[in-house]
Amino acid sequence: MTKSIQRNASFDTILEATEQLIKEKGCRQTTLQDIIEKSGLSKGAIYHYVSGKDELYGLILKSKMEFMNTGFDGAVASAPEKDAVLPIQFIAKGMAQQTEGQDVTSKIFTYLLSQIDNPKIEAILGELYGFSLATARSWIEKGQTAGAIPAEINAEKMASLFMVFTYGLRVQNLISKNTEQRIQIEDIFTLLFRSLQ
Repeated sequence: MTKSIQRNASFDTILEATEQLIKEKGCRQTTLQDIIEKSGLSKGAIYHYVSGKDELYGLILKSKMEFMNTGFDGAVASAPEKDAVLPIQFIAKGMAQQTEGQDVTSKIFTYLLSQIDNPKIEAILGELYGFSLATARSWIEKGQTAGAIPAEINAEKMASLFMVFTYGLRVQNLISKNTEQRIQIEDIFTLLFRSLQ
């Protein structure tokens, strides 16, 4: 998964087909043959990008984080000077969506985490964690550069806490069947906003 993937129509087709199959069948029941049939691409075309479905699942998670980062940059560009409200609202909304138990990213995360004793999957999760941590740190640093987040906040530590909260939220939403106990977007926003002021 460490190789750089150049986005193109074939790669996007593979990602979309895989996401649809996960929604229909789940991660364990989705096979590489299913992905080949659903995408309409050859086995060779898929192996051009990944060595197997686990790596493909990791790339879906990474692609979702990249998409969120692009949206964050747009929220920063739209925000008034020295104002973190829009970017933090964007992050809170994204966290709420991606940590819902039925979201594809939660299904993939749970599937991969259940196999962390496999060295290949451990490496995929480790790389994803590092990528997500670096992205969260860059968000904080952008806020500091813009004057919306105090410079004295340690971006590295805050990004680490952000990851703990995100992973905890994901697990809570997977386990808790009581929707009244779930943390709402407004609560996520308030926690993030207060932590960054």
